Amino acid sequence: MVGQPGFFDFDDRLRRLSDLGDQLEAFAAAVDFELFRPVLDAALAYADGAKGGRPPLDPVLMFKVLIIQAANGLSDERAEYLINDRLSFMRFLGLSLGDRVPDARTIWLFRERLTRAVIEGRPAIELLFGRFDEALRGRLHRDVGPDRGRNAGGRTPPAQHDRGES
Repeated sequence: MVGQPGFFDFDDRLRRLSDLGDQLEAFAAAVDFELFRPVLDAALAYADGAKGGRPPLDPVLMFKVLIIQAANGLSDERAEYLINDRLSFMRFLGLSLGDRVPDARTIWLFRERLTRAVIEGRPAIELLFGRFDEALRGRLHRDVGPDRGRNAGGRTPPAQHDRGES
């Protein structure tokens, strides 16, 4: 029988996810996502809000949604569902259970705006993902060195298999 949730159950679950090797937590530790804000702001050119309407979701949060999608091969609809469902996704995005989660259309519109915006002569989305890859590779190289991908014994660890849990 399932008992009443305790005060620390949420923190215990997040700690367990960390212990299991949360890939998104590794991304968050390796990359300062605020460095992407100037490019995102330039590419999106959101209005100042003087006309009213619902304010857009934080562009850094939305860029992180695109990273989740790319890392997991998710459609917009599946990303919306899994952000609502997975604690690791919510943690990476900085969301709590009561926060607004982007819906599939919002995710699609955000990607489209970045695809159509041109920064430094190329689509903003390509520039952003290129810089993300550079930041991630740079951090891995600094932290692990030329033997990255090898464990302490000098052997390449066994391949991880997808269990189809997306």
